[in-house]
Amino acid sequence: MPDTTRPTDREAVIRAFLAAHGWDRAKRAPLAGDASFRRYERLRRGDEGVLLMDAPPPKEDVRPFARLARHLGTLGLSAPAILAEDGAAGLLLIEDFGDATFTRILAEGGDEQTLYEMAVDILVHLHRLAPEAAVPAGLKPYDDETLLAEAFLLTDWYMPRVMGRQTPAAVRHAYGQAWLEAFAVVRAQPRTLVLRDYHVDNLMVLEGRPGVAACGLLDFQDALAGPAAYDLMSLLEDARRDIDPALADAMRRRYAAAFPDLDRPACDAAFAVLAAQRHAKVIGIFTRLCLRDGKPRYLGHIPRLWRLLERALDHPNLAPVADWFARNIPSERREKPSCPPVAA
Repeated sequence: MPDTTRPTDREAVIRAFLAAHGWDRAKRAPLAGDASFRRYERLRRGDEGVLLMDAPPPKEDVRPFARLARHLGTLGLSAPAILAEDGAAGLLLIEDFGDATFTRILAEGGDEQTLYEMAVDILVHLHRLAPEAAVPAGLKPYDDETLLAEAFLLTDWYMPRVMGRQTPAAVRHAYGQAWLEAFAVVRAQPRTLVLRDYHVDNLMVLEGRPGVAACGLLDFQDALAGPAAYDLMSLLEDARRDIDPALADAMRRRYAAAFPDLDRPACDAAFAVLAAQRHAKVIGIFTRLCLRDGKPRYLGHIPRLWRLLERALDHPNLAPVADWFARNIPSERREKPSCPPVAA
C-alpha cells in the first residue's frame, strides 16, 4: 500500500478526510503558522465554520491534542471540541474559537490586568481539583529526566553555536548535576495537570461563556503530570513579551490568595527553578528552530530570555546552576546567536 502521508500526497489525504465529513466544498483559508510542524486552515460552509488541524506524522501526532481537549472539557474548561478525527493521518476538525487571542487583544489595547486575571483563575480552578481528577489516566510525569532533557537543549544547540565547538562531555555532565540538585524543591511541589505552553498566545476570550469557560485554551497537547508552579511561571515569565513586574507580582498574589495553606517560600523557590529551566530550554529551542528548521525569527526573543534567566538564577536554590553558567557561559557570550542564511 502506498504511503499516503508523504508530502506529495498530503492534499489528497486532506481532501478525502474533508469529503468523509462533509467539508469538501468548504472555503479554505490558511492561518498563520507557529514553531511546530502543525498547520491550520479555517473552513467556511455557509454560516458554519471549523478549523482543520493538519499535523503530518511522524513529526506530529494529533491524538494527544484530542485526548486532552476532551479531558479539559470534562473539567469545565474550554478546549476546542473535536468534531472529526483521523489520528493515523494526523488530521482533526476542531471547533473554531475565532481570533480573539489574548495576544491580539493586548496588541489592540485590551485591559492587561483583566486578561491575566482570567488566566490565573483558570489555574486556580484546575489546581483546586484533586490530582486524580485533574490528571487524565496514563499521562506521563514531568519528572527530573524530562526536565533535564529539556535543559540540555541549551548545551546541545545554543552553546555549540555561540562557543564555536561542541559542549565537552564533562561540562555537559556538570550542567546536568547542577540542575538535579536544584530540582529537589520542584519534586516537593503539588502534582497536577501541567499544560506547559500556558501563555497569552495560547489563550482566547470566548464571548457568551460563563466563568472560567470564557477563556479558551490552545496548544496543550504536550501536557504532563507535574509541579503546580509550572503553568503560573509559564504565564508570567513569557518568552515573547515583556510583563510589568508589578502585574506579575499581583498575579502571583492572586494565585496565592486562592490557596491559603500554600507554602509560599517553597512555591516561590520552585517557580524560580522552573523559570530558569524553561528559559534555558527555550533558548535552545529557538536556536534549534533557526539552525535545523530554517526559522530565524525566534532568535529575536533570546536577549529577553537571557534577562529572565539571569533574574531567576539569583534565587538561592539555583546557586549550583548559577555557578555553572558563570564558569561556562560568561555574560559576554550570552548573546543572540547568528543564523546561517536559509537556502532558497
